[in-house]
Amino acid sequence: MGTTAYRGGFFIFGTMKVISTNLGQSTTISWNGEETTTGIYKYPVNEPLFLDSQQVTKDTIADLKVHGGEFKACYLFSADHYAYWKEKYPDLDWDWGMFGENLTVEGLDETSLRVGNIYKIGTALVQVTQPREPCYKLGIRFGNQGILKEFIEHGHPGTYVRVLEKGQVTKGDELQLVETAKTPLTVQQLYRLIVARDKDKVHLQWAVENEAIPLGKREKLKKYA
Repeated sequence: MGTTAYRGGFFIFGTMKVISTNLGQSTTISWNGEETTTGIYKYPVNEPLFLDSQQVTKDTIADLKVHGGEFKACYLFSADHYAYWKEKYPDLDWDWGMFGENLTVEGLDETSLRVGNIYKIGTALVQVTQPREPCYKLGIRFGNQGILKEFIEHGHPGTYVRVLEKGQVTKGDELQLVETAKTPLTVQQLYRLIVARDKDKVHLQWAVENEAIPLGKREKLKKYA
């Protein structure tokens, strides 16, 4: 993630900076002939976000079984990948928050971002926990369920974080590395473990030992070790 610098008591690996804070209102959608709700329609807001222990304050989480909670309190997606998706879907009304992320982050790279890393963002302290696994609601926002396969193949899913210390995040805040994960497993490596049939045995071992990953997910992965 670039060169290393030490500033103000934190290690800075390259620069990861929040360029948009996004919130979503509950939106009614139709799926398989039935109406349901979603919070994936997130848009930029001109205000800081407050990261609480279970979710972002004022944000909408329609299904608490798959979003929110300790290990999915806030979702971060990289601004760097927007150009790729804009080229594939040029007719959409593009804005930050298109992937349902609360924080759009410039410089976030899943190939080097370690699961378990702890960062200071604004006044909040967060830990990287797991990649986002796409569902049909992303397909609805993009008007094409084919994006689920494309999203998996692209391999840049963004990351969820858990909130170790509640706090406020403002556009322009940088992610300051406070503690490096004990295992070198990256967000992308964990993503591939989750979606691939043939699972890398070394990465599997790193995953089952990594307590930043929810226990249930580690138990599922342990079956392949």
